[in-house]
Amino acid sequence: MTEPSIFTRILNGDIPGEILLETDRVFVLRDINPQAPLHALVIPKTEEYRDVTELAAGDPSLLADIVAAAKTIADQHANGEYRLIFNNGASAAQSVFHVHAHVLGNIEENKLVGF
Repeated sequence: MTEPSIFTRILNGDIPGEILLETDRVFVLRDINPQAPLHALVIPKTEEYRDVTELAAGDPSLLADIVAAAKTIADQHANGEYRLIFNNGASAAQSVFHVHAHVLGNIEENKLVGF
């Protein structure tokens, strides 16, 4: 049996994290190493999917829930404008293999944020 991901541990209250939004299927955390004034992570409550490719193939409606939560957070914190980024694989900077999306907002004009 594998250990729960850091995201599951935050959701369960085992370690601290700032939860900005929670639905029945996803939750949103403020990123601890922000790359933009708004930098949040949208995370499914299930650990079933390691990356966005697996999620899209296995549960497209959950992927839609992630996008909807990203929009809600952007509406609340960034006038509805945002970048949505999925890192897919270690060489693409994915460090936690529990699928999640980065929501970036309030980005300085002409500054493309990447990590």
